[in-house]
Amino acid sequence: MKVKDSAKLSVNSILHRRLRAWLTLLGIVIGVAAVVSILALSSGTQASVSSSFSGFGADILTVTAGFNRAGGFGGGIRGGPDIGGFGGGGGGNTGRATSTTTVTPVLTDNDIAVIKSNSDVVAVNQIVSGRLAMKFGAQQTNASIQGVNANTWMKTNNVTLASGRSINSSDTRSVVIGNSLANGKVFTQPITLGRKIDLNGTSFTVVGILAASGSSFGGGSDSTIFMPYNVAWDIVDVNRGNYSSLQVKVSDPTNVALDANVITSQLIISRRVTATTQNFTVTSSQAIQQQISSVMQTLTLFLAAIAAVSLIVGAVGVANSMFTSVLEKTKEIGIMKALGATNNEVLTLFIIESGLFGLIGGIIGVGIAFALEIILDALGIGLSLGFTRGTSIMVISPELVIMAILLSTMIGIISGLMPARNASKMRPVDALKYE
Repeated sequence: MKVKDSAKLSVNSILHRRLRAWLTLLGIVIGVAAVVSILALSSGTQASVSSSFSGFGADILTVTAGFNRAGGFGGGIRGGPDIGGFGGGGGGNTGRATSTTTVTPVLTDNDIAVIKSNSDVVAVNQIVSGRLAMKFGAQQTNASIQGVNANTWMKTNNVTLASGRSINSSDTRSVVIGNSLANGKVFTQPITLGRKIDLNGTSFTVVGILAASGSSFGGGSDSTIFMPYNVAWDIVDVNRGNYSSLQVKVSDPTNVALDANVITSQLIISRRVTATTQNFTVTSSQAIQQQISSVMQTLTLFLAAIAAVSLIVGAVGVANSMFTSVLEKTKEIGIMKALGATNNEVLTLFIIESGLFGLIGGIIGVGIAFALEIILDALGIGLSLGFTRGTSIMVISPELVIMAILLSTMIGIISGLMPARNASKMRPVDALKYE
């Protein structure tokens, strides 16, 4: 008996017990759909994070006051600029030294001078950040404020103007606002050039509107108001002469890790601290992105392992269905063997049948995952969760599809091995006498 004939017999067997076949497929379908969806969600999230951080620049370092000795990346972000929505914005007094001293660490002009002494440093952008009540017309909201160095801000941030001009160091009551604030996504009416906004009781004129950053993961520059840092000192809770964070642009992105270590060593000496009493943090967007990706991968593996339990349940269902199929076909097996079918041919027949369960279940499961991706994208769930514009909340790669279908097929084959082996070992006489 040829393999083609065995495949036809297996397909006919499945079609003649459709209800049981669908119930058997259900476990495989649910398991494959769950695993593929979870892995696709992880890929989509990592792609959105990568897109958000890519806009910040691979050649940018961020210096913040305070040091997180518990590990992770919290100390490197707290109080810093908005990096795809992960930044601080809570003012300059954001991190306290974890030694016995109670002095709150700050960043000053002395730190800037030390950083600029490094020959690899191209530009330094001082950040004075906070949140203030913003009024426009009769509406009010809390807005993120960033006081920046007007001369270096555009060099250290991947932002472009949609209209108007950038701020300059002589501006005292002029601001540039993010695209979301300007275009009616926060206020019912759009804010156009020349309009007045009120920040904590102080009136400012909008002189520039930024183009959409393409990163809505947490807000970013789209929901921020920018002004010279010397003006921001007057309205946010940061002492004059102190900075919330510093953005440092280096000449070679490939040496960003080395530059971070050099600047850290220089600041340790100038601030008269040691590695154990360090009261500042130097981070890069690459380092933060790598740590976030590592956390996401661990979480994905955990969730995928939970989803894989349904695949095990599906495998048990396939095995149970195949045992039942073998019992139902006992006389047929006896006839086939009496007519000359070998043990391997009978084994192949039932393995093909169980493999088809895995193959069909895998294809349907992947199809459900694709349908879920289309539905989520159509509903705008990704944007509502802060995903980057143009990035799907789920990313189902061809490799993931092939892996899922192959895995489900292998599960089907393995599940049918024992029933198929039992069928192949039957003696024709015993099988023909079976009632």
